[in-house]
Amino acid sequence: MKRIVLLTALIVTICGALLLAQAPAPQQPAGARGERGAGAQRGGGRGRGGAPPRKVLLAWADTRNGVSQHAFTSHALAIVERLGYESGLWDTFIRTDSNIIANTAFKTDGTPASGGPSLSNVDGIFFLGHREIEMNAKQREELLAFVRNGHGFVAAHTGLTAFESWPEFGEMLGAQYEGHLYTGPAKVINESPAFPIVKHLGAEFEYNDEFYKAKTFSRDKIDVLLRFNPASVTGNNTLAADGDYPLAWVKKYGQGRVFYGSFSHGTELWDRRDIQLIYLEAIKWSLGLTDAEPAPHAKR
Repeated sequence: MKRIVLLTALIVTICGALLLAQAPAPQQPAGARGERGAGAQRGGGRGRGGAPPRKVLLAWADTRNGVSQHAFTSHALAIVERLGYESGLWDTFIRTDSNIIANTAFKTDGTPASGGPSLSNVDGIFFLGHREIEMNAKQREELLAFVRNGHGFVAAHTGLTAFESWPEFGEMLGAQYEGHLYTGPAKVINESPAFPIVKHLGAEFEYNDEFYKAKTFSRDKIDVLLRFNPASVTGNNTLAADGDYPLAWVKKYGQGRVFYGSFSHGTELWDRRDIQLIYLEAIKWSLGLTDAEPAPHAKR
């Protein structure tokens, strides 16, 4: 009987060892995969498969003074974070306050804050701010210097409406907000089909959106990628048939790379893969992960 017990124990031990040896290695927790905590230093996250360190993106959307609190904002920020995670190219900090837009982030009482993002430890900004945003003169200069010194700045839809009283911001972005251009289905012309941000789009495509109208832009300073086709809409249309209505463009600001896209007002439109690819490629380009020089040109 004693021998049977010992033999049974030995068999159980051997079987357990074999099962343990065949078990898959435990997966790393999500934070370890992305080295998310290392994002407080530029390029701190490890790339996947031996790729270069990932970039760090600040998704900034201060909408407190927005005339209309757009429903798409939260979803758009989540999409941008997911694009970075799935591509393995960047880690994202999402913030809806503006105290982090400074070389040293600060608390509401003005004293320095520790940890998290600031202009000192991110590689670029995805911007969905709205209308007038409270920022002091020092913050404003540090933001412009951040872009001028070689960092990326990508703005979408409501980003054009921001800082109407700050012309230097409009100069950095490439234009200012004039109002609503058109709401409804229309055609969009691709003026630069070879540029990485829009090369996946056709020469012309139909899109149903709330389009914004830009002003104070110069085609000598911005490379228009996409523009609204006023001839594609009929009925109650007051747009000039030969009018120039840019919807997406790129430009250099000092050493920095800047992109603006009017897309998109509808929450569900951020689920369209063609729109996601615009912003994926725009962020890649702004972060210097894609090489393409802006080439300002006349209307095509």
